[in-house]
Amino acid sequence: MLDTPAPSAPFRLTSLAHGGGCGCKLAPSVLRELLSEKAPGGPFEKLLVGTETGDDAAVYQLDDDTCLIATTDFFMPMVDDPYEFGRIAATNAISDVYAMGGKPLLALAILGMPLGKLPTPMVRDILRGGQAIAAEAGIPVAGGHSIDSPEPIYGLAVIGTARTENIRRNSTARAGDVLILTKALGVGLYSAAFKKQALSQAGYAEMVASMTTLNRIGAELGKRTQVHAVTDVTGFGILGHGLEVARGSGLTLHLDADALPVLTEAEALARQGFVTGASHRNWASYGEGVTLPVDFPDWRRHLLTDPQTSGGLLAAVAPEAVEPLLAEIRAAGYPAAAIVGRLEAGSPGIVVG
Repeated sequence: MLDTPAPSAPFRLTSLAHGGGCGCKLAPSVLRELLSEKAPGGPFEKLLVGTETGDDAAVYQLDDDTCLIATTDFFMPMVDDPYEFGRIAATNAISDVYAMGGKPLLALAILGMPLGKLPTPMVRDILRGGQAIAAEAGIPVAGGHSIDSPEPIYGLAVIGTARTENIRRNSTARAGDVLILTKALGVGLYSAAFKKQALSQAGYAEMVASMTTLNRIGAELGKRTQVHAVTDVTGFGILGHGLEVARGSGLTLHLDADALPVLTEAEALARQGFVTGASHRNWASYGEGVTLPVDFPDWRRHLLTDPQTSGGLLAAVAPEAVEPLLAEIRAAGYPAAAIVGRLEAGSPGIVVG
C-alpha cells in the first residue's frame, strides 16, 4: 500500500488539502445544529460528560475513584513537513485529555491518505511524528485505522484517566473567577501566511513550537480545588471557546483584549489581512453572543476568532489563587501564560474590553 515513487520535484503537503489544522473544524453553528437532537438510548448514568456543553472529551465513571476520558481529533496538514504535521496533530489530540484534568494512557492512529499522491516515506514520517509526541507524553500509539482518502488526514483517538474529583469541565466556572490562558494566540494567522509563503522562518519556528507544546499542565490544574473550570482553545478561537464556558456556566465573561498573549507577528499579519476562512465562519456563528467596544477594528476581532491548532488551556480560577498559580504555570514551560479576563454574574455571553 502507498508504495509510490517519490515525486521528481518537491511539492507542498498543504497543497493536497483545502484547509488545515483546527481551521478544518465545522463552524460552531453547524455543530450545534448537528447535535441539537438527543441521541436515542440512555440515559447512561455513568457518562459524566457527553455532548451537552461541547466539552473537550467524554468522561465515563469506572468506579467511585476513577474516570475514563475518551477523545478523538484529526485534521488536514497546515505545514508541509510530514514529520511536523504528525507531531502537531498528535499534540492537538492529546490536549483534550489534559483539558479535562486527566493523564493520557494510550492512543490509536487515524490515517487517511490519497493513494498515488504521497510517497510511502512521507506517510511514514507523519506516523513517526505522531509517535514521537506520544512518547513525549509517555504513552504508546497502540494501533489505529487507515483509509484511502482524497486529502491527507491524520490524528489520534486518545484514552486517559483521572480521579473523579480532578475532572474539570468547561461549564463549571463560578462568578468571580479569573481567567488564565496558557499559550499565545495567532496560530491561524500564521498558518494563513504560511500557505501564501508570507511567513518568516522565525514565525514558522514560533508557530511549530507552540503547536507541539503539550498541555500537560492540565493534569496539575485538575488537582487544584481553586481551579473550577478548564477548556482548551482550538478551532473556535478564544471567543468561541470562551462562549462555551460562559454559556455552560451561566455567566458573563469579561475578556481583556489588551491582556491577551499573541505570537510575535500575529498583529502585523492580522493587519495585513492574513485571515483564515474559519475565522470568518466563527464570527458568523457566534458573533451575536459577543459585545465588542465601539470602533473595535476588524484586525483585532480576527485575533479573537482566530482558530488555534493545539492552542493553550483557558482556566477559570478563584481570585485568591491566581497569582501563585500563574507563576507556577509559567515556570512549568508556558511563559506566555497571562490573566485575560474574569467571570461575573449576568447574561451568558462575552463582553470584550
